[in-house]
Amino acid sequence: MLDLKLIRSEPDSAREALRRRGAQAEAALAKLLELDRSRREILVAVEERRSRRNTVSEEIARVKRGGGDAAADIEAMRVVGEEIKGLEARLKDVETSLEEELLQVPNLPDPSAPSGGEEESVVMHHWGTPREFGFAPKDHLDLGLARDLIDMERGARTSGSRFAYLKGDLVSLQFALVQFAIQKLASKGFRPVVPPVLVRDEAMYGTGFFPTDLQQVYRVEADGLNLVGTSEVPLAALHMDEILDEGDLPVRYVGYSSCFRREAGAAGKDTRGIFRVHQFDKVEMFSFSAPERSGEEHDFMRSIEEEILQELELPYRAVNIAAGDLGASAAKKYDLEV
Repeated sequence: MLDLKLIRSEPDSAREALRRRGAQAEAALAKLLELDRSRREILVAVEERRSRRNTVSEEIARVKRGGGDAAADIEAMRVVGEEIKGLEARLKDVETSLEEELLQVPNLPDPSAPSGGEEESVVMHHWGTPREFGFAPKDHLDLGLARDLIDMERGARTSGSRFAYLKGDLVSLQFALVQFAIQKLASKGFRPVVPPVLVRDEAMYGTGFFPTDLQQVYRVEADGLNLVGTSEVPLAALHMDEILDEGDLPVRYVGYSSCFRREAGAAGKDTRGIFRVHQFDKVEMFSFSAPERSGEEHDFMRSIEEEILQELELPYRAVNIAAGDLGASAAKKYDLEV
């Protein structure tokens, strides 16, 4: 959630930054500023009437002590009291709307994120040369089915579409890759964590996944909990409601967890096999950093990711994602496309 005081004090800067994300983000800011203006106007009206009531109440007490008739003032204050009640009800409604709208306004993009939509994302560099085969290669699902390593049919029978059983050597391969990544990150100062995969709403709102990604989340209504789509959520919540000493920063974690996503709306070739399934496992880097060092920390994390891909000899390209293609909580994002 953005700092409303910052937006209020520098609305033009915020508007210009969000314009880089697109018209919808700019419109959300305009609605937010209008609600904030209404809230402040109502607050002024409430305070004026409260001040008047206090002043007149003192006058009524003085008149009564002198044996005078204060009936007119008492009636006037009854009217003022009703006005205050009405204004306070309006204020509550506006503050609720303001809180909801704050959750809809995306993060301000970093100046180094390219402007525009997906097509304006910038390829920063390439590493390696994609392999060329002297034959038509099979995709991962064909290979997995042929060797009984991936079982989509039984996964669907057990849990529905986009679930799979992984078997045999593929399981060993997955855990070997997980162990490789965790050891690599531990050597870079990231403390390994296996976090909870069910979290409260506060954790989802705190990381910006609610309300924007509500449709992608599996929710356990009976307990008011949500299955995480990334261990980023419980890692961020690890220090929720705590104050970290700046001298201890950065605090770095590497989380490993199963992740769950509805993948609502996902379709096409990228959903074949074990891509874009509803349940998957992931190793996640997470760092608590001083704001002025966050760009440097982000680049450090990207360098580790590139090191992992290079040691696995996987050719890739590094892309600086355009502002219009960023998720709501992101100020900047790199994709390493393998």
